[in-house]
Amino acid sequence: MTNRYLYITLLAVLGFNCETKAEMTVNSTPRLVVSIAIDQLRSDYLDAFAPLYGANGFKKLLSEGMVFTNASYNFSPIDQASAIAALMTGTSPYYNGIVGKQWLNRETLRPIGCVDDPKHAGLQTSEKSSAYALSTSTLGDELKLATAGKAIVYSVAPYREAAVLSAGHAADGALWLDDPSGYWCSSQYYYGALPQWVKAVNNLNPPGRKAKETTWEPTNLLVGNFSYFMQTGQQKPFKHKFSGLYFFDEYKTSGLVNADITNMAQQCVKSTGMGNDNVTDLLSLTYYAGSFNHQPVTNCQMELQDTYVRLDYELGRLVDFVETYFGSENVLFVLTSTGYADEESADYERFRIPTGTFYMNRTAGLINMYLGAIWGQGQYVETTFRNQLFLNHQLLESKKVSIAEASNRSQELLSMMSGVRNVYTSLQLLTGQTQEIQKTRNGFYSERCGDLVIEVAPGWQVLNEETQQTELSRASFIQFPIIFYGANLKAQQVQATVTADRIAPTIARSIRIRAPNACSAEPLF
Repeated sequence: MTNRYLYITLLAVLGFNCETKAEMTVNSTPRLVVSIAIDQLRSDYLDAFAPLYGANGFKKLLSEGMVFTNASYNFSPIDQASAIAALMTGTSPYYNGIVGKQWLNRETLRPIGCVDDPKHAGLQTSEKSSAYALSTSTLGDELKLATAGKAIVYSVAPYREAAVLSAGHAADGALWLDDPSGYWCSSQYYYGALPQWVKAVNNLNPPGRKAKETTWEPTNLLVGNFSYFMQTGQQKPFKHKFSGLYFFDEYKTSGLVNADITNMAQQCVKSTGMGNDNVTDLLSLTYYAGSFNHQPVTNCQMELQDTYVRLDYELGRLVDFVETYFGSENVLFVLTSTGYADEESADYERFRIPTGTFYMNRTAGLINMYLGAIWGQGQYVETTFRNQLFLNHQLLESKKVSIAEASNRSQELLSMMSGVRNVYTSLQLLTGQTQEIQKTRNGFYSERCGDLVIEVAPGWQVLNEETQQTELSRASFIQFPIIFYGANLKAQQVQATVTADRIAPTIARSIRIRAPNACSAEPLF
């Protein structure tokens, strides 16, 4: 009898231990989250170049990950800065304030960069930067709050805006490549001085030195001798040397720059102690999948093809390194795109496709004449920026004219002009909730946008005659995926349309922290 009770007791204890172990496994959180934003990644190109990929990059992520195949952003317009801010905050520019890489400073009437901050000097760069303009918390900020600062949060990117916005306010560091020198750099907003391991990379193998010594050629004969852009047939291989005053700007738009991101990501993991304890850490990376030197794709098809092949290799190298270091069950990879592409110039007139040019400065002059006829002469439109008109608030106040009335009268005139499809006033965008204006409203932030926002017809371009800056209007949808891989997730393909602002709350739920403070989107799973 005694032995019988002893066996029952042992079985009960063993059963309890098994249940506890299983519960811990199910409820465990990843030790490291690797968030990957690929600038200008497109599903059509991703699929087109698939025969050229290896086994450990895109193919592995797409076949073994949880893949949401139809992703989009819930605001417009989109660029690299606004997209990455949305990914990390889980909300649109309407709340996070990052309406683009630049906006107009109303006090100086000059463009200002989204991470410009004269109060924080650069480290190994002349640019002064911080996340001050980011109006909400980010995923990394919330992770720092939840762990009382114990979590390690870093970002690595080719570009300053991507690095700072990925890092957020509370990160341990943000690293990017300085344009003039090609050195890894940062801001005193994050450090008193660059860490020794960053200095060591700059001393031993700075990307700028490598760029000057490297010739960019196709990865292999197959990549260099056959174009997967089927509509144009055979293309010639390419060969590029990087030289001149802006040599590193060009290098950062080549397929070679992605190797530098992987190398620095590996060094960051090794040098900072990421993933070495039970506190989840966050590493945010930005890769590049756009066209070489921002040219039309028709001018650099083979270069773009090689960029995707090299990107595939670098993703495979990153995943292999991190999984070997920590184990696949301890890491969550999240990959998506910035959801836009550099607009290509197109000779619409040659093929009799409807097109035209909307002249912003000429339009401002017409509105000044129109409003002057009503309320007396004056420069009622103070300036223009992109597709926005900024009214002269002081002049209107002196004439006792409300901004709403001046905006409405200007809107009436603009709506009759050729090429204009929609005109929105700031009051409309602040108060409107209709589905038709939702994406435009989500991309609007009143302190950083104009009093009037003009939407021209697809195929038309907006021209600022003073700066000669042009923007081509396209309403076409750019498809891209969201991929979750690792952390014991089951492989799955989800066809439903989802928005990228749901990534941040999904990661937050996976690591058991609060979503960023302006994020109202639901987790994806």
